[in-house]
Amino acid sequence: MIRFVVRFLGLLLLALGFIFLIYDGIRSISDGGVLLTSTSDVWNAVHDRSLSTAQAFIEQHAGADLWQLIATLILAQPAAAVAAVLGILLIVAGRKKKPLIGYVRE
Repeated sequence: MIRFVVRFLGLLLLALGFIFLIYDGIRSISDGGVLLTSTSDVWNAVHDRSLSTAQAFIEQHAGADLWQLIATLILAQPAAAVAAVLGILLIVAGRKKKPLIGYVRE
C-alpha cells in the first residue's frame, strides 16, 4: 500500500514537471527568449507564507548555511526539473524488488 502511494505521488510529480515544461515552452515561444519558472516562484505562488516559515525553521534548527545551500541549489532551479527529479526518485523508491533467482534472501 505504501509503495503504491509513493509511486502515485512520483507519477503526479513527473506529470507536474511535464506541465511546467510545457508552460515554460509556451512562454518562451511567445516571448522569443528562454523563460524558466523557478521553484521559488512556484512556491511563492502556491503558499508564500510557508516559504518564510520553512526558512525560519531551517535557519533556527540547522543553521543559516543549510538554508543558503537549499536556496541556491534547489529553489533557484527550474520547477520542471525539480518536480521531474523528485518524481523519478519517488518512482524508483516505490518499485518492487526483483526476486532473486537461485539465491536465498536472508
